[in-house]
Order: sequence, then C-alpha cells, then structure tokens
Amino acid sequence: MEQQLLQLLSDTQSSAPATRKNAEGQLLGLYTNEHFPLSLASIASHTSVPVPLRQSALLILRTFIVSAWSSQLDEFKGQVLVNDANKVHLRRVLLELAISLEDDRKVKASASYVVSKIASADFPDEWPDLLPTLLQVIPTSNDTQLHGALRVLSDLVETGFSEEQFFKVARELVSTVFNVATNGARKATLRALAVSVFRACFDTLEMVLEQHKAEVKQFMDEALNGWSPFFIATLKEPLPPTPTEEEEASEAQGPTQWRGLIALKLQVVKTLMKIRNVFPTLLTPHSTALFTTIWTELSTLQAVYYDLYIQDERQGRLEDADGLPYTLDFLVLEELDFMQSLLRAPPVRTELQNQLQAAGGTATTTSWLPDVLKLAISYAQISTEEEGLWDIDVNLYISEESSVTSNYTPRTCSGDVVIKLGEWLKVTVVKALLAHINVVFSDTTSSWKLREAALYVVNQLLRDFHEVSENIPLDIANGFNNFIQFCIQQDDVFLRARGYLLAGKVSMTAGEGFHQTALSYLEAIVKAISSDSSEVVQVACICALQDLLPNLPQALTMPVQLQMIGTLSDYIASHDLRDMTEGDDLKFTLANAVRDAIMIDPGVVLSSVALDLLFNIASNGASNFQLGMIVTETFEEIVQHIAEQGADAYIRLCEKVLPSLNGAIDIGNLTQESALTNLAVELLRALAENGLEPLPQGLVASVMPKLNRLLLASTEPDLLPPATLAVKHMLAHDPDQFFAWRDPQTGKDGVESALIIISRLLGETVEDSAAAEVGALAAELVEKAGAEKLGPFLPQLLRAVAQRLATAEQAQFIQSLILVFARLSLVSTRDVIDFLAQLDIGGSSGLNVVLSKWLENSVNFVGFDEIRQNVIALAKLYALGDQRISEVQVKGDLIIQDTGRIKTRSQSRLNPDQYTIIPAPLKIIKILVEELSSASGMKGINAAGSVVGAEDLESDDDNDDWEDVPSNILDLGLGITKQELMAFGEGDVFRQRDDETQAYLSQFFHEEAAKPGFQEIFAALKPEEQDRLRSLGQ
Repeated sequence: MEQQLLQLLSDTQSSAPATRKNAEGQLLGLYTNEHFPLSLASIASHTSVPVPLRQSALLILRTFIVSAWSSQLDEFKGQVLVNDANKVHLRRVLLELAISLEDDRKVKASASYVVSKIASADFPDEWPDLLPTLLQVIPTSNDTQLHGALRVLSDLVETGFSEEQFFKVARELVSTVFNVATNGARKATLRALAVSVFRACFDTLEMVLEQHKAEVKQFMDEALNGWSPFFIATLKEPLPPTPTEEEEASEAQGPTQWRGLIALKLQVVKTLMKIRNVFPTLLTPHSTALFTTIWTELSTLQAVYYDLYIQDERQGRLEDADGLPYTLDFLVLEELDFMQSLLRAPPVRTELQNQLQAAGGTATTTSWLPDVLKLAISYAQISTEEEGLWDIDVNLYISEESSVTSNYTPRTCSGDVVIKLGEWLKVTVVKALLAHINVVFSDTTSSWKLREAALYVVNQLLRDFHEVSENIPLDIANGFNNFIQFCIQQDDVFLRARGYLLAGKVSMTAGEGFHQTALSYLEAIVKAISSDSSEVVQVACICALQDLLPNLPQALTMPVQLQMIGTLSDYIASHDLRDMTEGDDLKFTLANAVRDAIMIDPGVVLSSVALDLLFNIASNGASNFQLGMIVTETFEEIVQHIAEQGADAYIRLCEKVLPSLNGAIDIGNLTQESALTNLAVELLRALAENGLEPLPQGLVASVMPKLNRLLLASTEPDLLPPATLAVKHMLAHDPDQFFAWRDPQTGKDGVESALIIISRLLGETVEDSAAAEVGALAAELVEKAGAEKLGPFLPQLLRAVAQRLATAEQAQFIQSLILVFARLSLVSTRDVIDFLAQLDIGGSSGLNVVLSKWLENSVNFVGFDEIRQNVIALAKLYALGDQRISEVQVKGDLIIQDTGRIKTRSQSRLNPDQYTIIPAPLKIIKILVEELSSASGMKGINAAGSVVGAEDLESDDDNDDWEDVPSNILDLGLGITKQELMAFGEGDVFRQRDDETQAYLSQFFHEEAAKPGFQEIFAALKPEEQDRLRSLGQ
C-alpha cells in the first residue's frame, strides 16, 4: 500500500488541478482501510523518502486523525476508523519520530503536531505515559531529541491539557523547561523553545485564574523566583558580533549564536509581556529593574539596528521552522512594546515622576524624557525596505500612515511609546519634542530620515491628542511652523510629505487661534496635489485634507470647496482606479477626501462633479465592504441635507443620481459584477429612506422595475435586504404613488407586486440573511394597504409570515417577522391572537409557535423604534388577559451549570443550555422589567465597575492595567467586559435613554399591579426583577 500512497502523495503536489483533485479523492476513499494510517506513518518515518512527501504524509495523517480518531475531537466526522491496536502502534511510532535523531525540523514539527492532536483526545486516560516519557527524555537527550521533545511538549501544553491535568504536572513541567532554558551548554534556540513552552503555560493558567486564584498565584510566585533573575540576566547578555549578510544564514558558530541569542531574548520579552497581561502585580516589584534593562539594551542596539535596517537593507521579520523569530528587528519591536508597557507600571512611573520634579523647569531638555524621545525617534526612522516599498506602492504608505496596517514595526511602535508618554505627561511631551526637534534640525549633519522620524512621532502624538480632544497651546503649534515650511521645500520625498502631514495634525489640535495659518496650509496642500512631482507627496496631501477640513469652520473652507473638488477630480482622472489591484487604501483616502470636501456644503453636489467622483471611486472598489460603507454613509448624509432644503433640491438630486444608479445596476448585471449592483441598490435604499413625502413624481416608476426584477431573481444576501428596504421606504413615503404603479412587464399593480415579492422572500429557497427585511416590508404593506386593499390576501400574507417564523434562525430575520405581528398588535391586539389561535403550523397552534419565538427573541431586538413598538405590543398582549396566552409555555431563565470550565464546541453539542419553562404572561413581564432598565439607559453601564469593585482592587486611573483584574475585563479604556463588548453589536449594551418608553412601562406596571393575579406573577420573578419593580414605587 505504501507504494500506492507515495504515488498519490506525489500527485497531490502536481501542478495539474485534475491530477491533484483525483489524488485527493482517492486518498479520501482509503480512509476506511485499516492500513491507511499505518502506511502514512511508515512513509513519514522513512528517511529515504523525500522530505516534501514525508511532510505530506503527516499532513494527510493529521487530517485523517482529526476526523476519524475520536469523538473527543472537534472536527470528528462521526465514525472511529482506527482500532485500539493500531492506535497504540501509531502513538508509539509518531512519538518516536517526533523525538528521534531525525535532523529535519519540518518533519519533526509536523509529527509533533499530529502527536498533539492525538494527545488532545487520548491524554492522559489512554496515553498515560506520554508526558512522563517527554519529561524523562528532555534532561538526558541530545540536541536533536531535545528539539523534538520540546516541540511535542509545546503542542501538548497549547492544545492537549485540561486544567486538572495541567495542575497535576505543572511544577515538574515548569521545572524541566526551566532547567533547559537556564542551561548555557544547550543551543540558544533550544533554550528559546523551552522559554516559549513556559509562556504557553499561561494560557491554561489564565483560563482557570478566576476559579483557582490563590493556587495559581502561589504557583506563579514560586516559579518567578527562579525565572525572574534568569530573564534579567538574559536581557543583559550582550549580542555577539554582527554577522555579514552572507554569513547571517549560515550554520557557522558566530551567526548561529547571533540568531540563537536574539531568539532567546525575544522569547524572554514575550514571556514577560504575557506575565504582565495575566499577572501584572507579580511583575510590578521587578518593573524598575526591567525598565532600566530594556532601556539600556535598546540604547546599545541603536547603532546595530541603524546599520542593518536604516542604512542597509538586511532581511528582517524572519522565523525558524519552529516559529521562533530570530532577527534583530523583531527583538527591537518586542522590547519597544514592552518598554511602553513598563511606562505604566506604578514603581517606574513614580521614579520617573520624581526625576522630572527634580529637574524642574529644565525637565523637557535635561531629564530622562528627552533621552527616551531621542531613543524613540532613532527607531522611528524609515527603514530602507519601507522606503523602497512605499516608493513602489503608495497604498502601503497610506496604510502605515493611517495605522490600519497589521505590519507592526519598530517605527510604529516608537510612535506608540511617545503616545504612552503623551497620555501621562500631556503637553509636556510636546514641549520636549519641540525642543529636541530644534536640536535635530539645527544639526546640519542630521539625515533626512532622522528629521522625518522626529516629525513622525509628533504626528502620531497629535493624532492621539485629537482622538481624546486634547489641544496644544498656540505658541507650541506656531513653534512647528518653521519645520513644516522647511520640510515642504525639500527634495527628499518622504520628508516633504511629512511636512504636509504634520501641517494637518498641528492644525487639528491647535485650536481656533491657528485657523488662519491652517487655511494657508490648506491652500498649499490643494496646490501640491495638482503640482507636486511625487505621488507620495500628492497622496500625503490628500491624507492631510482629512485632518484640515473637518476641523476648520465652514466660512474658511467654503471659498476653496470648488477648487478642492476640481483638484481631486483632476487627480482621479489622471489615475486608472481599476489598475489599483494591490490594495484599496488610496481609494479609501480619496473617498474620505471627497466626502470631507462635499460635507463643507453638501448642496455643492447639485452643481458640481462631486457625486460623480464619489460614484467613480465606488464603482472601482465596490467589492470592498469598507469602501462601500464610506460611500453609502456619505451619500446618506448628502441626501438628508438635500432633503432638508425642500422638494426642489431633492427632485434635482434624484434627477442627477437616478440615471447613474440605474446604469450601475444594468452594468453590474451585464458584467456579472454583483458587488456593483449591491452598492447601487444600497444607494437607492439611502435615497428612498431619506426621501420626502410624497416622493418626486415618477420615482417609483423609475426604480421599481429593476428592484422588482432583482427581488424576484436574486438570492444574494448582500443585495436582497437593501432592495427590500428600498421598496419598503417608497411604500412608506408615498403609498399612493406606489399603489398606482404598474409593472410594465406583467401589468400587476403595486400591491400585488409587493405581495409577490414578499411571497418569494418568505419561500424556503431564500436564506434567512437574504430575507432579513421582508418582515419590515410586509408590516408596511399591511399598515398602508390595510384589509381594504389586501382583501383575502391579508390572512394569506400573515399565515406565510407565521410559517416562515417557525423555521427562522437568524436574529435580524426573526425580529423582522415578529414585528409584523407586533405592529398589528398595536391596533388590533385581539384580532392578532384570534388569527394565530386558529392557525395550524406543522400540527402546532400558530399562537404557540409565534408567541414562543416572539418571547424568546425579544431581548435581542435592536433599533430604537423597533424596541419601543415591541414593548408596547407585549404590554397590550399581557393586558388582554387572554386565557389562550396563559396556556402557552415558553423558555424562562437559563439554568446555570457552573463547571468552572470553558465550554468547547463539542461539549456544547453534547450538553446544550437548559432553561426553565414558564407561562407566557410571566415571560412577558420578565421582558418588560428588563426593558424598563434598558429604557432608563442604565443597563450594562455599571457592570464592569461593579465587578471590579467586588474584587476590592486598588486602582489608579493611569496604571489600572498593572492590577490583577477579573479575566472578563478588557482594557480598552471603555470599562466594559468582553461579554458586553460582544453584545455591543447586538444593541444590548449602553442603550440610549428612552423617556417615552420608560413612562409607558411605568404607567403599565402601576396599572397592572392593582389588578387581581399580578401578585402571583410578581412572586414568580427573581429578586433583582422584583427590586426593579419596587423601585418604581419609590
């Protein structure tokens, strides 16, 4: 069988798709052959087989194991295909391969990963000797065996341990890797791997911290007694001589030591960062020593880093086969990142604060502050690699400037160090920077890169100031003028670009007194967009517009609005946006600049090419969701502004945009470019939603044929909801025009056309997400047409909505369908109950089906009006006192099963959440009590604070991330928990105060409390729910 498998494995690497696909299919067909996994393991173990085929064998084996080894694995496909005897054999063979004398790291890494997958299912019950074997091998093994054992141990720690298993072996495990890490006779890369295993332990410790805080703290205290001195000693260890570029990749002793020590230092810093994130108070006593050590190390490395990356173009961001980074740029990045974290440690901050106070009035020029700024500026210089990349692709330059890049570099991290100082010392940092920049620019030997870096960190700091509404004094702002003027006249492209960018940042943080200077910068920037010879400078100027325009008064920017739009038009006309396939950053920048130029006075769109520019950008980047959002939101603002100007302006806008939007739909259909059609429909939705009442004559006839065709033919989840809403909004704003319209293809009127659309969207062929807004259209049709126009179609429509609700799963779709009945209940509560009670849905009462779904999902409703309508509808249902409602049983409260462990997907499938079962009236009251809190704006606001308060933690506003806080707290400066953050998108946290709904509910509860039977309901509420109701009477 092995020969057959070798041929199939070779075919899976073929460049011919058909050969590859055929081989993959045959491999799947062999899954049921009991020799299949044994043969794959045998191939992987043979050193005579080419390495790519051995790796491929292990990859196929891993895929087989996760699907057919054990039901404990998340990707298990339902049938165990390996017998017990073969499992024993495979465990032994694969572990031997992973810890053998095999030299190829890639093979061993693949083998260890397969071992860890098996271990996650079998350890310790069915593979009890795995960990003892590893811990026995590690102290006595040679380097090759040690490497394999550490790889298996690393994977085991990351994926194979439960919390209970980990605690049983934690001390022995940590002691074993500590002995490797501190053994100077071992290769530095192996010591680094041992440190990374220690760091991986923290993920498990973090999961159990809340349940076992005392035990975990004690364990970590003991561990750090040994590890902390080792960490500091390793960071102090000097690097060996820098290898040449030719030597760096060689296996000679010098380059190997260079790479190994960098890898070891890196793992030490990463581990220290992990400790700080999980147990910051344990690191606090060592923080000043660590800060001094890191600062000294970074100061020492400056010259080497400059030679390798600023002056030369040495290869950076490299990792070895074990995923261990080993290049100097990575080390500098981690140390800078750790440094900015240490700046917030209370002992460090106290010491630095004392030194600043001792320096008095010269603190900005003679204390530690200018030294740290000088260090940050040194590492903020543009690397030779970045310089080359940005020259080729301005998208990369823009992404770095706007900080949307995931490419975190020493340059961006240096900016973050300065930002951290600014958060603490505010304008003092700006003063110190200004003083240091004076020194840099006065020194004629300063390179353009150093000057650019000095202004770059100011740029980063002022952007952060703006985000927290922190301004700088006018005299300091004026202090930057000479440097800006100097830069924009230089030949060096990036220095010139930085001058314009800094002009924008200073202008947006300098306040009203700087406006006239800012206006002169604006005029210079508009001129440079059209006249500068460098694309980088032009793009920097377009970026700077986004800083200037929103922060200058309309009176100053109005005179240059048309000139700006004309300049942007010329720039866009000179570039083929379709050729920009590498990235959309420039399109984002252009879209934002056009938006800012338009929003000076949105009325400009009626008499200029502004909207054409916006649509041009959109049509060439329609597939980018974020770009589509920018264009859509801009267009919505424009439509709202124009609509406020009255009917004439709105009619002119419709005349201007409808040909373009209809044309875009046609082009999208012809070219099969669905994204363009989707965007055009989204813009039509915005036009209709913000329209006047009545709509311009002929608007419905202009757009309905295309919308009708799309709604009856498409299944696209990104297209159908906005198309549905466009129809709904036209019906809402001008029902007469809508009902009078006839489909030129079928002759059907508006009512019948809408019914056909609704019927189609409620059908089983359309997914929940695609039909998400059909309920809104149905509710609007019922409300506007009424029984008079709908006649016999009304019960048919409601029956179809109820039937689809029974199978609906997506939250937005469920809400949409429920609101059909909720809105009807506002005017005809009893009629709704009568209708549902006589309805049969799959053998169950329609009232049972609809009311169960309604009450289970009400807490997830989003939208101000939608929540209010739902609250009033539920109150009316309860007030009806109908026995049929009382007989409906629904889910009540979640039954808490606190196992102290995180629930995996497989555990969730085996043990789904359990709920109490309660009568519908009680559930309605529970929902309304919850909504009472939400309407007051109190829900969720104090949650994070109360949790922290319960822990009785010492707190410092600036240093709270150096305190041990509950693991559900996320330090985003928001004071909210992970759970609340996840719920934020569902509209369940920080609801705005709704006085009208609160007043309605207060009156409702006062009235119902006086009625017979309410005391029984009240007694069934939870204590906290009862307290909320009692508070109404106070």
